[in-house]
Amino acid sequence: MQTVILAAGRGTRMAPLTDRRPKPMLPVAEKPLVAHTTDAAIDAGATTITLVVGYEADDVRSYFGAERDGVPIEFAVQAEQRGTADAVRAAASQLDSDESFVVLNGDALYDVPSLTTLYEKTPAVGSYSVDNPSSYGVLETDDDGFVTGVVEKPEYPPSNLINAGAYVFPAAAHEWLDVAESDRGELELTDVLAATCEQYDVRGVAFDRWLDVGRPWELLEANEWKLSGLGSRCDRESRIDGDVAENAELTDTVVVEEGATVRAGVVIEGPVLVRSGATIGPNAYVRGYTLVGENTTVGHAVEVKNSVLMKGATIGHLSYVGDSILGRDVNFGAGTKVANLRHDGEPVRQMLKGELVSSGRRKYGVVLGDEVKTGINSSLNAGVRLPTGGAVEPGETVLYDRIDNTHEMGTPDGTDEN
Repeated sequence: MQTVILAAGRGTRMAPLTDRRPKPMLPVAEKPLVAHTTDAAIDAGATTITLVVGYEADDVRSYFGAERDGVPIEFAVQAEQRGTADAVRAAASQLDSDESFVVLNGDALYDVPSLTTLYEKTPAVGSYSVDNPSSYGVLETDDDGFVTGVVEKPEYPPSNLINAGAYVFPAAAHEWLDVAESDRGELELTDVLAATCEQYDVRGVAFDRWLDVGRPWELLEANEWKLSGLGSRCDRESRIDGDVAENAELTDTVVVEEGATVRAGVVIEGPVLVRSGATIGPNAYVRGYTLVGENTTVGHAVEVKNSVLMKGATIGHLSYVGDSILGRDVNFGAGTKVANLRHDGEPVRQMLKGELVSSGRRKYGVVLGDEVKTGINSSLNAGVRLPTGGAVEPGETVLYDRIDNTHEMGTPDGTDEN
């Protein structure tokens, strides 16, 4: 079935990680986020893929090219991000108007069996059950279980089923893409769904697993999901194609790509993916659910746990990084420590778009933009974000967020690393 994947947005809540790349191109295990969505769509039954691009569009184009696993890929440009219906309308000219079509969010992860079920239904919308649906678009259903609409962030949710951003629209919906602006000033795809519900019985398809990756800690969660499946994507439990010292100790699922080096005395507890060109050690300790990106360096006596180290990041020696995301070409001075745990045991909070938001994670470290540099013996508080190209002085303790000069943070009451 012809499929549209929305990948035009910048992702402002992901700042500073999206200063130089679109959110769908952030790394999740061995490939970008949107590549997981695309591959899931192909496995589920997509016959053509149209990727809607906008912000930093060339990143998406250069990664995918003209086809993937034999499925043709085309690109449509959403010049101005005016909403999801506008994004699909940008792709409409590349679709067969006599056929139904699927729309997926390019910044979400879907489990393939559930997505395959969705592809078999027309029309349909994907749903996911959550305990507190008030922060989402919530599906309304009738007595027969068919979806009748979506209510955005209701105080009193009509169900616990939220909209998973996955739709199968009938051919008739091509005529319904020209929607009016919503109260948020956007052209919403949920209005197209509402029009579909008026004319058709729309099935809700429950996803067994789904993740909307909109905030930095959800990028950690996405990597946890995909790294946990490393073994199923290898010929054996671990795959060692790089150079690993004889006395290095690798346990559970560890993948060391060709061109990577693991030096003497290193201990790696999987699941861990060490990408091509990376160097670990000597005498480093890398703990589970860590992505060691291409050409990164994890030096002597460094400990890294449950983190994403993007391409070219360097943690030279005598440092600790836990539950954190380091952008491309970040450079840690010797002795830099990251705190990832509040002393009071409460979830770490982070400033997003001027609001202090709970990550829901008891352990959560820092989010650093590309090319951040820290001086020796510096300390970074849990939940801190540092801007692209930012710097930390030797011996400095950074307690508060430095994005947009807000100088606000949610954990001034003491933290530790663990």
